[in-house]
Amino acid sequence: MAQNGIVLVVSVSIFKDGEVLMIKENKPSAMNKWNFPSGRIESGEDILYAARREVKEETGFDVELTTTTGIYNFISSAGNQVVLFHFTGEVTGGSLDIKEDEIIDCKWVNMSDLVNFDNEELRDAGVIKQIGNSLVNKSFYSVNIFNQQLGK
Repeated sequence: MAQNGIVLVVSVSIFKDGEVLMIKENKPSAMNKWNFPSGRIESGEDILYAARREVKEETGFDVELTTTTGIYNFISSAGNQVVLFHFTGEVTGGSLDIKEDEIIDCKWVNMSDLVNFDNEELRDAGVIKQIGNSLVNKSFYSVNIFNQQLGK
């Protein structure tokens, strides 16, 4: 498969009572696939801001980013090289309000159950399971490794 381009993506695991929020996407590239709240970084956008924005747009929650599990590089089903920045976060405001045109369902999942999802149920299953293992093993890093843009 030919590579189409490089896509920068942010993704966030939101925790509540030992569980993590998963969303079921309703997008042409990921129909009925479970994922963490995520999306593309817009041109000129700060990575940390993009992560908070995507969570707000997809879930209605305001979040504080607490840690990162790392940066993941893979080829998507559309043939794009994806560089995904994954964070963990805690809800600081807002309320659950999914956009049914893009997100058709959501559920809180025990972290240890993330690795038990069938690969066909997950968007980019290898990456989701790799992140799930990091969550279960508490392999976290400080978000301070990301220097925010000045003025954002």
